Amino acid sequence: MISYSTMAVEDLLDAFASSEPVPGGGSASALAAAVGVSLLMMVAGLPRTRTGTPEEAADLSEASSRLRALREMLTSLIDKDSTAYEAVLAAYRLPKDTDAEKSVRLAAVDTAMRGATEVPLDTMRACQQALRGALIIAQNGNTNAATDTGVGIQLLLASLRGAGLNVDVNTGSITDAAYVSRVKAERDELESEGTADAATAAAAAGLQAGPS
Repeated sequence: MISYSTMAVEDLLDAFASSEPVPGGGSASALAAAVGVSLLMMVAGLPRTRTGTPEEAADLSEASSRLRALREMLTSLIDKDSTAYEAVLAAYRLPKDTDAEKSVRLAAVDTAMRGATEVPLDTMRACQQALRGALIIAQNGNTNAATDTGVGIQLLLASLRGAGLNVDVNTGSITDAAYVSRVKAERDELESEGTADAATAAAAAGLQAGPS
């Protein structure tokens, strides 16, 4: 299995541009989110804070530590999304000539689609947590880097919504109604909370979060 997360930038862009089924939008969402988190970490690590107080530096250091863990998670999700989609493709390629084969194939597709749903849902969870952490960066970070904070917020917001699109399309192929209902409820909550957090953080940085 190719590790897209360790590719050189130009090679990775070529991989996204290729006609191969992976990497796709789910991996792109995780990648963009990881870049957004990195920008927030950069602002948090600047030697000068908003007003130069020790309290601001301490808050930024703590926020950066949490963001680093989220970036590691998002980086792993770049590859996990591609792996999950390849499992879906493998399930759809199973034979379906007999009733027994059809039953096995249906179960395999359902299992694979669940996996392909959980990965972008994990991306949404990480994005929402990072957007909540962005408020601390916006409130305490160097105002000269406000646009870097803003770009980080925008990338995370776009990634949140992009991952949500993948959740939506994948749940359409899952037969367990209770599972689908539970996932959709969490998906909607994550997008709602993340959008609100993005707007709050952008306002604290003196920026606009963009259309809601």
